[in-house]
Amino acid sequence: MFGDGDGTLVVGGGTIVVPNIQLGFERPATALMLHRAGLGGIARDGGRVTIGAGTPLAELAGLPDPVASCVAHIADGEVRRQATVGGNLCAANFEAPRGDLQGVMIALGAHVRSAGKGGERTEPVEDFLAQRAGRLVLDVAYDEAPGAYAYLDRQHTHEYTALAVSAVRGADGIRLAATGAGPHGLRLPSAEAKADDPEAAGRAALADVQLADDAVASAWYREQTLPILVRRALEQLREAA
Repeated sequence: MFGDGDGTLVVGGGTIVVPNIQLGFERPATALMLHRAGLGGIARDGGRVTIGAGTPLAELAGLPDPVASCVAHIADGEVRRQATVGGNLCAANFEAPRGDLQGVMIALGAHVRSAGKGGERTEPVEDFLAQRAGRLVLDVAYDEAPGAYAYLDRQHTHEYTALAVSAVRGADGIRLAATGAGPHGLRLPSAEAKADDPEAAGRAALADVQLADDAVASAWYREQTLPILVRRALEQLREAA
């Protein structure tokens, strides 16, 4: 039914697209509703976790960090019970950062399975984010590993996370990623290279991001805060070891 996605608006939980339709930002020729598509659920196979695209964010609350901490700070309980993993991975920034799970999944080294033009494919989250137009997320999978989550959250942002950093200690070393620091979640390779020195890693992270002003924070404020969040995430990861 999705085909190549041309002219089709996918509705998972509807927390983003339904308001956009009501406000006139979206005028789709076709809407594809996924709430009974059988794409929900969390499966474990050893240390491998696979999450269906239709899984509500609230169901991720019991997963180890950085997932649980991230989900706890996405919007509010009502939104988390409706919003889906697939919708969060596909969310684009609009006047404020969205798609909090993008950074978490990048740090976890997760892979997204999607359908669309050319058929089904599986690829790293960061690759998917760079070319997600016309893709229908089916699931996301990763290997469990120790993780930490540090975020910038202020009351006046009305439940948007202005900036966040995820850190994961995987088999290939420490992976770092950020949300609120670019058009979508971004990996922080320069910071990863200095992960043994949290202060240096924080400064290095500025080379990996594309900071901008929006409704909840300025690029200048994010520039001052990102190094602090990188340091906090690495320190939390160290303490959990």
